[in-house]
Amino acid sequence: MTARAVQVITEVAPVDRPFDYALTDATSNVGIGDRVRIDFNHRSVRGWIIGDAPWTEELKPLTKWLGYGPPGSLMALLSWASERWYSPLSRFLISTSPKRLVTTLPSAPPASSLAGAVLADALEVAPGVIELSPTTDPLPLILGAYEATREVEGSLLVLVPTEAWAHRLRGRLEQRGCDVASGEAQWDRMRAGWPVVVGSRGIALAPVPKVRGAFVVDADDEAYRSHGAPTWDAVTMLRERCRRDGAALWCTSSIPSPELLDAGPYEKAGDVVGGWPSILVADRRLSDPHDGVLSREALDAAHRALKSAEPVAVAVVLQRLGTGRLFACRKCGELARCGECGQAEEEFGEQLACRERHEPRANFCRSCNATNLKRVRVGVTTLARDIAVQLAQPVSELTATSDPTVALERVVVGTEAIWQRVRRCAVVVFVDFDQYLLAPRASSRRSAITAVGKAGRLVGSRREGRGAVVLQTRRGEDPVIEALERGRFDEVVADDVATARVLGLAPFGARAEVSGDGAAAFVEQLTGVGLGVHPTASGFEVRARDVATLTSALRHARRPGGKLRVAVQ
Repeated sequence: MTARAVQVITEVAPVDRPFDYALTDATSNVGIGDRVRIDFNHRSVRGWIIGDAPWTEELKPLTKWLGYGPPGSLMALLSWASERWYSPLSRFLISTSPKRLVTTLPSAPPASSLAGAVLADALEVAPGVIELSPTTDPLPLILGAYEATREVEGSLLVLVPTEAWAHRLRGRLEQRGCDVASGEAQWDRMRAGWPVVVGSRGIALAPVPKVRGAFVVDADDEAYRSHGAPTWDAVTMLRERCRRDGAALWCTSSIPSPELLDAGPYEKAGDVVGGWPSILVADRRLSDPHDGVLSREALDAAHRALKSAEPVAVAVVLQRLGTGRLFACRKCGELARCGECGQAEEEFGEQLACRERHEPRANFCRSCNATNLKRVRVGVTTLARDIAVQLAQPVSELTATSDPTVALERVVVGTEAIWQRVRRCAVVVFVDFDQYLLAPRASSRRSAITAVGKAGRLVGSRREGRGAVVLQTRRGEDPVIEALERGRFDEVVADDVATARVLGLAPFGARAEVSGDGAAAFVEQLTGVGLGVHPTASGFEVRARDVATLTSALRHARRPGGKLRVAVQ
């Protein structure tokens, strides 16, 4: 056997560099990306082979081959991702490796042609960004992407926001003659290069040897971004992966973000306006003070819905903002908002101010000068109790921790976990839509519109006329609400692009949040042209003119002792 050595990255995340090991007769057939076991500082640890190394007699031998890992063709992408999101390479290697040992791979079938009837339903569009109404079925577009790439070598990756959606989509694709792999249990099929791979965020790192195309449904959904370290997002990952493989990329969105619009050509598909739900706005400033948590408009809509045949007739959504607490005037109903930035104001000591502390002031209403502001703060349990009394109906509570096996009543109250459990209903009520509109983040307006779109999938489109979405608000004149009533969002999208350009948000700039005990010592080292550091409530925000400038600065800074978290956006 010719003497050969390889580079190995271990699972020990703090040691983020490769080590050289010599191959033996028993490990001579290992490949790039394979999982192995090594003697690391007198400890037996697992790792991955990431490349070849110069052989010398002093090298320790590789202990054992453990099975297949990600294909060698994925190593360059994973290295790029570790730089892009300031993460040890091992974190991404773990994400694309099986949780069990895989020592054999099946033979992947060829991408079969679609039957005539199925092909007739397929809708081919050019790769790029496609604006779809929330109630438009993306399946014809996915079938069109499948047919357009069928004769190209590789796998078609299809991403949807949730695993439940992926399970349903897989069944629909298989019924139409597509060979589909999905889920951890079929990692070996993905590694073998199955024609279609369906799943949620993690499928962006699917261990297929080559990508022939990728299709992302609801590409602006927050589910595609990891909130744990590393804070990578699937759309950015797929853009780079498709670029490297020369593959086509389709992204759908009901209201494209500035970052998504930068991903390729943009077009609208189908009846966008008619595909949005019917909107009923209930302005709480005009409500009788004796009304309950549901306004008269919402109450009337709920009673009409209860006469329908839907198993779940009414869904009431409450979005909570953690520490955010809105204040409203008892006299005129106006919300307490910052005079400079318009964000909702919170209580700090004996004063009110936005999170940026622009204009701290006493507790009074800017609109009518009354001093009797009240907290707008209701929890799901309290809300469910009050609605049960108002509607004289049993109510089910739904949160992320609710038991998924428990049957639901006809009235459901909960957080956005409702989107996961309820498939159809007659009316959706956003009991406090201002929690979306005044959320302290740049994407609050798009998040509000997206939430209404998800509600529309439950009640149906205005074209169908099956149900409605009720927005309880104290901001009836808000441009977002006006856009929702019209079903047209061109002005909102254009305004978001202009705001992102002025503030240096993606894609016109890059940001990272640095927190932890070592944050101050770390950001002191971040100096250079096009780089700025700003203190925040939780640590520091680092801004750069582009991603390359930001990642270069982060990588060249020495990591100090103590806890440190760097979240690259």
